[in-house]
Order: sequence, then structure tokens, then C-alpha cells
Amino acid sequence: MQARLAADIAAAEDLDALEALRVTTLGKAGSITALLKSLGAMTPDERQAQGPQIHALRETITAALAERKAALDAAALDIKLAAEAIDMTLPADAAPKGSVHPVSQVMDELAEIFADMGFAVATGPEIEDDWHNFTALNIPETHPARAMHDTFYFPDKDAEGHAMLLRTHTSPVQIRTMMEKAPPIRIIAPGRVYRSDSDATHTPMFHQVEGLVIDRGIHMGHLKWTLETFLKAYFERDDIVLRLRPSYFPFTEPSAEVDVGYKQEKGRRIVGGHGDDDGHAWMELLGSGMVNRRVIANCGLDPDEWQGFAFGVGVDRLAMLKYGMDDLRAFFDGDLRWLAHYGFGALSVPTLSGGISA
Repeated sequence: MQARLAADIAAAEDLDALEALRVTTLGKAGSITALLKSLGAMTPDERQAQGPQIHALRETITAALAERKAALDAAALDIKLAAEAIDMTLPADAAPKGSVHPVSQVMDELAEIFADMGFAVATGPEIEDDWHNFTALNIPETHPARAMHDTFYFPDKDAEGHAMLLRTHTSPVQIRTMMEKAPPIRIIAPGRVYRSDSDATHTPMFHQVEGLVIDRGIHMGHLKWTLETFLKAYFERDDIVLRLRPSYFPFTEPSAEVDVGYKQEKGRRIVGGHGDDDGHAWMELLGSGMVNRRVIANCGLDPDEWQGFAFGVGVDRLAMLKYGMDDLRAFFDGDLRWLAHYGFGALSVPTLSGGISA
């Protein structure tokens, strides 16, 4: 019986035939299973004589079935691999490729440019209290920026009773730096800010960079030189011309709006040149001024000893001007085609200070 079953197993041509043999031998109604059941009807002497033979037969057939199954599995795998052979000479399917985001790129450029001028990068919380965000900056209770339609407030207040909000500018970082660090201070404060506004050039969340210098003997000349040096390095042009117009900000006195000369080329604003030259015009770019004495005093410094200047500009706006983008909302779409259109690609290696144009 053992020889016949072994021959049948060796002759099984596929897994289905082998499974049928397993069922007829080791299944519930199989021939070897019937022999095992018959041991219960035998006398002790018969069971002692035939039991080991029947168990050995079961183990032998079980091993033969397993060996044949392994051989059939290997043969089936060889057939499958031969049928699914890959031609390695063919090019692989193109995988999607990402790119650095313009905002991230400009953030790196700003950090590099200002580092060359001795500025450090400072950061602070995006969830602020109204003292750091408004009061310390000499912004009165009646100022429109504090209104609910301009600012995102939280329903709860902090332990000191201050209203909590999403910061509307990175100026609170200036306050925290002046309160925590002794002058002289030279920092930029880049980061996300939030205001209730949305159109082609405004979004509820955007990016801003502010600069602060606190030292002895600081004046408007230092401010103008810093801004000129920064903008020439950022736009990679030596013909950047600034126009400072008197303005009003609660946290600076005197204050100035900073305009730059530009011209239109193929529907794109190109920063550079004098705004009064033929074909040119002036464009407001950022706000600035000497830090208000009250702000310096609010931070625990003596305004008779320490003076300084501050400025602020939108990072998204800087990216739009440098790279020719015209709709701020596209910055948040995550469309690789949009990035590629403006020169941002996975294989481009932009410099920190020069951007992709370098």
C-alpha cells in the first residue's frame, strides 16, 4: 500500500491532483485515517503489533505529500516568473517629482541675506495674547486691527485675563526679544500670521518677515541703508531706488512707507530703476520706522539710552514680485504645474541668497 501511494503522489501532475490524493489518504474518510480508526477495535496485542506500522505509514505519506507540494510550487513559480519577465532595457515610468515651495525658498534667501548683515533669526508662538500682539506695541484699544472682523480671537483668555488670538503680525516676536535679551539687538522675525482677509492678493494665513535693530545712536539713515542693501541682494539688482513717504504706525515714530521703482515688462512687474523715470512707476513694498519710545519702555528698556528701527514686509509678496506670480491663492494649491511654470523644479538647486535665478 505504501509503495502504491508513494507512486501515485510522485505521479501527481499539479496541485489539484495532489490535494485529491491527500483527501483520499489523510482526509476524514481517507484510507490511512480508516486504518488509524481501526486501532480502537483491535486487541491490545494486535494494536501493539500493527499500531507502529500504521503511524509510520501516515508519517511517510505526509512527508511525501509535503515534498511533492514543494516541488510543484517551485515549478509553478518558475513558470510564473518566466511569463512575467521584465525587460530591464525599457525606461521606468516617470515618478512624480516635487519642488521647493516659493515661500520656503524666499525664507531661506531672507535668512541668508540678513545673516550677512549680522542679523539673527528669532521666532515666537503663533497663538498670542493681546498684550504682546497689540498693547505692548502701542496699539490702542480702539484701533481697527483689534476688531473681530480683522483678527481671529479665541473664546478663552489666559491666566492673566488677556484675550488670546492668532497673531496678526510677527511684531510680538520683537517684543519678546526685547524683554528677554539685552541690547544690542539685530533680528529678523519670519513666520506665519493670520488676518481675516481673502482675495487675489490676500489670504487668511500668510507669511511675514519683520526686522528689528536696537542699539545706541540708531537713526533713519541706518534703516534706509539696511533696506537698500537687503532689496538689492534679494532682487539681484544694483539699480534699486527707494522712496520713503511719511506714514503712521502706532509702534514706530517717525514712520515711513517704503516704495520701490519698477516697470512693466510683458505683463510682469520688474523691480528696479527710479520710479520717476520714463516707463517706470512707484510701488509700495513695505512699512518701516524708528521704534516708538513707548514700545521701548514697555519692554523694560530706557528709550533715552536705546533707539532702534523696525520694518515689515510680506514674504508671499516678495516671492510674487521676484518670480512673477500674480495670484496669492495659487501658493496654497500644491499644483506642481504651477511651480514648474515659474521655474521651480525637482532638479533645480537654488542658492540660499540668490534663489532659482542664480
